[in-house]
Amino acid sequence: MAKYVGYKRPKNTKKAMKNLLRYLGYHKWLLLLVAVLVAISSGVSIAGTYLIRPVINDYAIPGDIPGLIRMMLAMGILYLCGVCATFAYNRLMVHTSQQVVTEIRRDLFAHIQKLPLSYFDAHTHGELMSRFTNDVDTVQEALNGTFSMLIQSFLILTGTLSMLFVLSARLTLIVLLFLAASGFFIWYNGKRSKKYFNAQQEALAAVNGFVEEMTAGQKVEKVFNHEKQDLEEFLVRNEKLRKASTNALTWSGMLVPVNVSMSYFNYGVSAAAGGIFALTGHMDLGTLASYLVYVRQSAMPLNQFTNQFNFLMAALSGAERIFDLMEQEPEIDEGTVTLCPVEVRMDGSLKEAEGYTGSFAWKDADSLTLLQGDVRFHQVVFGYTEEHKILDGISLFAKPGQKIAFVGSTGAGKTTIINLINRFYEIQSGTITYDGIDIRRIKKDDLRKSLSMVIQDTHLFTGTIAENIRYGRLNATEDEVRAAAKIANADSFIRRLPKGYDTILHSDGSNLSQGQRQLLAIARAAISRPPVLILDEATSSLDNETEQNIQESLRSLSAHRTTLIIAHRLATIRHADRILVLTKEGVAESGTHDELMSRHGWYYQLYEAQFDEET
Repeated sequence: MAKYVGYKRPKNTKKAMKNLLRYLGYHKWLLLLVAVLVAISSGVSIAGTYLIRPVINDYAIPGDIPGLIRMMLAMGILYLCGVCATFAYNRLMVHTSQQVVTEIRRDLFAHIQKLPLSYFDAHTHGELMSRFTNDVDTVQEALNGTFSMLIQSFLILTGTLSMLFVLSARLTLIVLLFLAASGFFIWYNGKRSKKYFNAQQEALAAVNGFVEEMTAGQKVEKVFNHEKQDLEEFLVRNEKLRKASTNALTWSGMLVPVNVSMSYFNYGVSAAAGGIFALTGHMDLGTLASYLVYVRQSAMPLNQFTNQFNFLMAALSGAERIFDLMEQEPEIDEGTVTLCPVEVRMDGSLKEAEGYTGSFAWKDADSLTLLQGDVRFHQVVFGYTEEHKILDGISLFAKPGQKIAFVGSTGAGKTTIINLINRFYEIQSGTITYDGIDIRRIKKDDLRKSLSMVIQDTHLFTGTIAENIRYGRLNATEDEVRAAAKIANADSFIRRLPKGYDTILHSDGSNLSQGQRQLLAIARAAISRPPVLILDEATSSLDNETEQNIQESLRSLSAHRTTLIIAHRLATIRHADRILVLTKEGVAESGTHDELMSRHGWYYQLYEAQFDEET
């Protein structure tokens, strides 16, 4: 029976249908075969019911037993064909729908990989995940049965009404009256159910959100003794959900019994009227029997059609959200300059090489420029919004092999500078050059291959420790994995684990300490053999002893590489070649640690304040 499906209707049904049909169109011949098989199945159902008439009138009443047996065998073969057609179209529809959903997931994931970082900043992970789970599952459920059921319901309803008129036009007026009443009740019930189901969804979201917040904030809740107030708030939200759910389920639960009762009443009235027609000679017994079976099946396709239509609208709503995401503008990459390994000859000339040589060059058409790691900002203006500028005409440089550190207050643009070098965001004006080449001319993939980052928020993937380290360079050997771990001072703790490098990590490495996760991130950067290294609060999660042990490893890792460092602990950047002190107005100071300390300016105040805190 029909019921309301708790989803909002699509904003643009025509567009959503067009996009979904594009994927279905890839399998049009299979879908055409499904439609033919559905038509056969529906035709068998309608024809089988009509055959009741000659069976009774021509064989049962005259007592023609041999003829009756032959007729029954013919009907058996007919219904067997219908069963085979039903089995075939169900299997084909499942196969086709799964293929369509697989293609949608593939294209959706491929498109997400191309979106700019700004898109992920503006949308939550849960919102994006719901496209792959809730929305794709809704499309899948609808495709599994809706396509074939809509065709079947339409054919059976049309065929049944046609046969009712053929058998008795006068009696069919009674059936039409009941079908109209049933259709009106389905429409009215759906309208009321939609209102209450939407209220239920809102109330459920409020309860789930509150429970999630309270579960995540248990420490805060207990510290401030807020259990009683939170329980009262939960009871209010839970009661609102109870009322909305009661109304929604009351109306949706009313649909089946009311329609069944109307169907039985329709059958009873039609049987009584048909009996009178038979007794008065206006209808023979075989026609009456066939007619009453049609009456019993007339309500079913109407309810199925309405139900499947709701599922179709839900699927189109999910499809609309999926295709809206697919239509988001991908990350623009107009670069033509690529990165390639090279051999540096004795005379200083460059030759492109096949494998790793330790030297890289920027390839622009036929010319090669040695990658040295010279990074420069020239009057760069950038803001995440047009109204709020983070960097306003900033200029700075990092010469090849230098270690440049950025310090300053929160919001001064330290991490923004790193993001701009990677081209995670596009600057409003000015230029950023890399070995004298505007980074907008460099292909983004090649630009990022020349950089390796260790950031504060370490992210580890589900898999072994070795696989997580090898993420920095997928073709790295086992020995290279262990060597990278030793550089990061991670080898000792890894070997103490029960399965060593084969230890499986789950939930972002939750079975490791924060410091151990950071060490793996450093090992991952080490194995990528980057010409330019970026350390964004790389040791912020480590205790003082571990941090001191790893500083030597980081110095070894950054040797002969341009290294850009963002550090909160100023003691870790004392040996930087140059320290830039950033404020919201730009670069306030620049120099070595000793030079900046002697000036008694911004850096001196920051250093002294931090020293006082630690002592």
